Amino acid sequence: MSRNRSPLLDLAGAVEADGVDAGVAAHYGSDLREQRALVAGKGFVDLSHRDVVTIKGPDRLTWLHALTTQYFEGLRAGASTTALLLSPTGHVEHVMYGVDDGETFWLHTEPGAAAAMVEWLSKMVFLSRVEITDVTASYAIVWRPGTPAADGTALIRSGADSLGGHEVFLPRDDLSAFAELAGPPAGIWAYEALRIEAGAPRFGLDTDERAIPNELGWLGVGVHLDKGCYRGQETVARVHNLGRPPRRLVRLHLDGSVDRLPAHGDAVHVGDKQVGFIGSAARHHEYGPIALALVKRSVDTAADLAVVAEDQPTVTATQELVVDPEVGLHVRARL
Repeated sequence: MSRNRSPLLDLAGAVEADGVDAGVAAHYGSDLREQRALVAGKGFVDLSHRDVVTIKGPDRLTWLHALTTQYFEGLRAGASTTALLLSPTGHVEHVMYGVDDGETFWLHTEPGAAAAMVEWLSKMVFLSRVEITDVTASYAIVWRPGTPAADGTALIRSGADSLGGHEVFLPRDDLSAFAELAGPPAGIWAYEALRIEAGAPRFGLDTDERAIPNELGWLGVGVHLDKGCYRGQETVARVHNLGRPPRRLVRLHLDGSVDRLPAHGDAVHVGDKQVGFIGSAARHHEYGPIALALVKRSVDTAADLAVVAEDQPTVTATQELVVDPEVGLHVRARL
């Protein structure tokens, strides 16, 4: 059982998700109906299985500025941002989605990822006046469509990667009361369909251990291109200046010939040659089965692709650009 099992799984019709999203509802009876409600601006999505971390202290913004890919110096209270932590060779190790309230930087990240993030950040404190705390046991995340209410009653994050909506940080004990007032609940399947439609990558699903920000459309979203040194910057800058990252994120429109979505890690082929892998997949209320995949940069952008899995029928797919194969200093980064 997930340590973040949501009380909203006790709502009528709730069916729990599995894998990394265990602990919240996959759907409440019909993920397609739930998608349509979200697109119409109604309801909310329970993301309370995600981890929540706070960073307090007067040095928090300058400290984060030095460590991450994002520009934190002078970040105003209430401002939302996305930041990455990279390895020395530029590979993505953590993604944080956050907002500063003037005294504390609040962030959420992938389920189960906070412990390793907090451990690494704690080793980097040195003499900086910061305090890092995993508050997942006490705080939860929900997502709502549309523009947040400007009443100041809740801590809100609304970034370029918030799918046209916003995330709410709230005490975990308030989840049930929130749900009573927030309209019809939608499951993680509905949210994932909208995320894939938006081409917003998810760390650990649409990435692997070799992934660099340039391949995933994170330039201009999670990477500030006009800031000073941070761990992994050399790789990001070199690929950006020269252009042409080794791989690129694409959105796939699957042919729908089989009653099965591709699984994470399924091979993507051109002809008999593997050129990439499936990240995440969902059924969209308008487009049918869609997926995100990471493929070699050299793959012809007009080529039809095939999703190949052992003991499963091959599924053909057309590709839609998320990251330009030529992206770099001479091409405008995707915003």
